Amino acid sequence: MLPLKDIHHVHAPSPPPIIDLEHIHLTLTSRAGPVDILRGVSLKVPAGQSVAIVGPSGSGKTSLLMVLAGLERATSGMVRVAGHDLASMSEDDVTRVRGSEIGIVFQSFHLVPTMTAVENVALPLEFAGDPAAFDTARTLLGEVGLASRTDHFPAQLSGGEQQRVALARALSARPKLILADEPTGNLDGKTGRAVVDLLFGLQRRRHSTLVLVTHDERLAAECQRTIRMADGRIVSESGAIAA
Repeated sequence: MLPLKDIHHVHAPSPPPIIDLEHIHLTLTSRAGPVDILRGVSLKVPAGQSVAIVGPSGSGKTSLLMVLAGLERATSGMVRVAGHDLASMSEDDVTRVRGSEIGIVFQSFHLVPTMTAVENVALPLEFAGDPAAFDTARTLLGEVGLASRTDHFPAQLSGGEQQRVALARALSARPKLILADEPTGNLDGKTGRAVVDLLFGLQRRRHSTLVLVTHDERLAAECQRTIRMADGRIVSESGAIAA
């Protein structure tokens, strides 16, 4: 047992980061030959942090997000997300992790046009075998201000409403990690602002981690940390390293 005078020097171990990337390379083939998309990216993100990824088109921002989501396999390097080593897992196991731990919001809404708002939000929950899928979906649509639009089809909704449905669907499994790729890219300024406020509000209330790819410097400044990319590499960062 430690003497009392030494007890104040003992610190509880820090929880592992929710994102832990080491020396990630992503090389894709093209007609002109192999193209290096990501070149040795290393990144640690503690749970609960909001992180913006910025940089010019073609810098690798979206590809990095796809690797984090398990939608693109890194050519080499370690990809550990929410305690799972994605690089060593089967496609089925990665899909299960994505369904339970990761919520993804794209610039394009990716709603199923033949399904109502509530059916779109309930879909991933039904895949996961949740008997309360529709009740949860209606609650989520209420959270994003669409309680009166649950039975509308995507074509009957505005762009902002469709993105809110997509946001509700992404959050349906209460994921630890939210990945958002230019979520306001197809929206006008006022509508985009409302969606962003909703996204940050839900992230804070649920204590989840947010990684946001954006061209908007003002939006990036609202995150706790900003990662800048160029030519497939992280070239600088600002803000808090620890949450």
